[in-house]
Amino acid sequence: MSFFCNFQSDRCPGQINGNPLNGLCEKVCVQAKKVFDACMQQSQLTGIVLNITNLTPANPTYPLTFVSARSTVSQGTISNLLVEPLPERPKCARVKTDVIIPVSVAYTDANGVEGVATATVTVPKDVILSVPSASIMPYSVEAVVSLVSTLGTYTGENQFTIDACISIILKVVMDVELLIPSYGYTPIPPCQDYTQEVCAGFFELPMYPE
Repeated sequence: MSFFCNFQSDRCPGQINGNPLNGLCEKVCVQAKKVFDACMQQSQLTGIVLNITNLTPANPTYPLTFVSARSTVSQGTISNLLVEPLPERPKCARVKTDVIIPVSVAYTDANGVEGVATATVTVPKDVILSVPSASIMPYSVEAVVSLVSTLGTYTGENQFTIDACISIILKVVMDVELLIPSYGYTPIPPCQDYTQEVCAGFFELPMYPE
């Protein structure tokens, strides 16, 4: 069983049937991360230089052959952040930053031995986002990132030059306490164990043929 496996309750996540006011019982203060604005940019970048470190296994036989690279985390690092309010656009600002993406690089050495290494890709961003007005609680800028590459060449000692597909979502966020309507606590149903039901067909056979 689970929320979505035939568990019937008017206090579980899912579509609302009937009057949405039915069952509301309180106003609840919840701590959450509010997103004031967000935007996504997807691009194919060429000529990205990867200086790899942490080679595993160590001491490969050079030259190396690039296999692939992909991001290792979904949260990028914001660096060199500059937020400039735009006088002609209230509550909007120019957000300029470098987004640092950690990546894992797969390769083979001259003897055909497979290896992995780490590197980072820095992507500059210069966009317009809506920012909240001045308050005691500060807002922050976060980046959700994804990178994948299957095209690259070995261009120097522990260095690859690659082409990559990159998606970056920039968000203006703040930790807040929100007051929301509530239907009360959610009942948690028991889990439904996964089984292959190898005997199901046999047990469903009739006692005697028809």
